Amino acid sequence: MNDLHYTNERQILILISLLKAYGIRKIIASPGATNVTFIGSVQQDDFFEIYSCVDERSAAYMACGLAIECGEPIVLTCTGATSSRNYLPGLTEAYYRKLPILAITSTQLTERVGHLIAQVIDRSTAPNDTTQLSVYLPIIKDENDVWISQLRINQALLALKRHGGGPVHINLETSYSCDFSIKQLPKAHVINRITVHDEFPTFPDGNVAVFVGSHKIWTKEETEALDRFCSSHNAVVFCDHTSGYKGKYRFLSALVKAQYYNQPLLPKIETLIHIGEVSGDYYTLGISANQIWRVSEDGELRDTFKKLHYVFEMPEKVFFSHYTTSKAGDDSFLNLCKKAYDKTYNHIPDLPFSNIWIAQQLAPRLPEYSVIHLGILNTLRSWNFFEIPTSVLSYSNVGGFGIDGGMSSLIGASLANPNKLYFGILGDLAFFYDMNVIGNHNVGHNVRIMLVNNGRGTEFRNYNHMANMFGNDADTFIAAAGHNGNKSKSLVKHYAEDLGFEYISASSKEEFNIVYSKFLQTEITNKPILFEVFTDSRDESDALQAVSTCLKSAKNELYEKMVDTTKKMLGGSSKTASAIYHKLKS
Repeated sequence: MNDLHYTNERQILILISLLKAYGIRKIIASPGATNVTFIGSVQQDDFFEIYSCVDERSAAYMACGLAIECGEPIVLTCTGATSSRNYLPGLTEAYYRKLPILAITSTQLTERVGHLIAQVIDRSTAPNDTTQLSVYLPIIKDENDVWISQLRINQALLALKRHGGGPVHINLETSYSCDFSIKQLPKAHVINRITVHDEFPTFPDGNVAVFVGSHKIWTKEETEALDRFCSSHNAVVFCDHTSGYKGKYRFLSALVKAQYYNQPLLPKIETLIHIGEVSGDYYTLGISANQIWRVSEDGELRDTFKKLHYVFEMPEKVFFSHYTTSKAGDDSFLNLCKKAYDKTYNHIPDLPFSNIWIAQQLAPRLPEYSVIHLGILNTLRSWNFFEIPTSVLSYSNVGGFGIDGGMSSLIGASLANPNKLYFGILGDLAFFYDMNVIGNHNVGHNVRIMLVNNGRGTEFRNYNHMANMFGNDADTFIAAAGHNGNKSKSLVKHYAEDLGFEYISASSKEEFNIVYSKFLQTEITNKPILFEVFTDSRDESDALQAVSTCLKSAKNELYEKMVDTTKKMLGGSSKTASAIYHKLKS
């Protein structure tokens, strides 16, 4: 026995480590082979108090009695086969009495379910009134499995006492390892949930930023609370056009974070406060921070950045007000961010005629107090590079992140305020997918739609997209090129005019500059307007590459010269040159 310690199965080591971190020590064990790796490990650790019960039905009821008497969470552990089914009566009792019982049911590989393998049953669902939460812990194969295991265990252990408490289920996969040689548990990552009734943790030192995903309309009081917080912590608010935040500390971060060569423009963040929902700003989602504090009334563990430390289950205004101090006036971080943006913007070269170029021209010129809806994905990314007037509200369907309803959302929103202008910018696949909505007889004269028609899903032809390795072959199926009239100059024109729209179009910068003022005119005209802009996917890709590489070091420029020289020597093969470039860079 002296040579036996903990199992080498990492998912079990993390589970045991977190049980100890949460102070959960009482275990009622039922016999079996599938839970040997778990029970064989905890019985070597004198932190745990372990009791034996052969009958799993009795074990679950014992846990109920022990939990109510000592006021602590109680762990149940059993093997495979029907053992876990015998927990159900006791877990039902625990559910209706809100008793913190953690049922850990060990299992063979779950892919064996349904294949007539002995002692393998399907535990993927449980009766609604037997558990607050059920999670599955697979055998760990890589670091992503480590992350998801830690996250799920934290979710499970927090759920034992959440909203009054109740039973929780962990389905624990095992490989039946016979290696019990691990002498020290890993230091597992603990995530804490804080409610308004709990003691708030001390706010850490170091640089602070707030990341806002898509967000409901801000009230004046919410904006002021965030502004006061930022003022007292020298913080900045990373935004995109779905964030909705228009306060003093707004920083449209995508252009700076997109820079391939110069990421150190911004300092390392110690604490990132994460609010809002899904974000389409992929560049800022890659931000580096030592720890993440999530603030949301739902209280769920949304570990977007994989460094979640705290979840504050409360309104954002309550959180920001609590951590606002009397110290104020230092805006050096905000000023640094603004300088980084200005420096990057001033280095943007003359861009090809593209969605990004259009955004650069129109974003600052949008009429005051108008609303803009941006399509997924190229359009939203393009417009996130450029700031819009403070009074303009902006939205995108980043919840489901599909192309299927952007125009319908625009039309629906426009019905709320017939005297306000509503703009929509969409690519051709998104437009044709949702085109039936502009035939609705409720479409008002306050609607302005821009169709950026490059004849395909240009996302898949971008220089940095994996599908670009197929070259022109990507068009056939992946980018779905050639549909919907294949950039017909008359198809949308006739459709729009027959539906009562005023139609304008442009195929070049010169044509665009002649007609765009009609699209932006501040008065509501006697017809809605549809502006079709014809671009080329190569120009779209080149524009994205240009705007993402505005700032280059001397070393990077040397690399590019070497690649250009090699490209000429090889007869202009862009694929070969790109491969050589990345080889040189690495």
